[in-house]
Amino acid sequence: MSSLASETRAAVRGHPFLHFALRADVVNYTAAARFLDIGDTEAVTAALRRFADDLPAFEQTDCAPRVSMQSGLGEGDSEDALVTVGDTHLVAGAGSLTGIVVAGDVSVTALGHVLSCLALADIEPFAAAGTEGTLIVVVARRDGPTALRTVERELEAVPAY
Repeated sequence: MSSLASETRAAVRGHPFLHFALRADVVNYTAAARFLDIGDTEAVTAALRRFADDLPAFEQTDCAPRVSMQSGLGEGDSEDALVTVGDTHLVAGAGSLTGIVVAGDVSVTALGHVLSCLALADIEPFAAAGTEGTLIVVVARRDGPTALRTVERELEAVPAY
């Protein structure tokens, strides 16, 4: 039999946005308890507060990652690829796609946040990939400037992952 605390933690882990809000200390606990709908609101609220107290705070960095835009991406040979996802190799000068490249103090975890922010801006990526220190999201040419501004703004505003 699981406790309400463990049920609450499991429910939060099923909703990454809520986990993020708890870590950032920007959540209305009562509203979150109602949203989770797993038991008595007051008890779940208390469990959420205890869970939030146990979560690591976001680290603040002095240096935001560098964000740049590379235009003209398209499919090409694997040895020249800026990014490869599956059997698709995207190279410079071969098409009309735009790559948003993030380099510096950034982890792969930030890719999820970047993709969420682009979705909120109604930008559908063609491809995305990441490794420790580098992320790339490939979008349609017309979405490039908006994607660049969105990623720059969000990575500046959000604590390090």
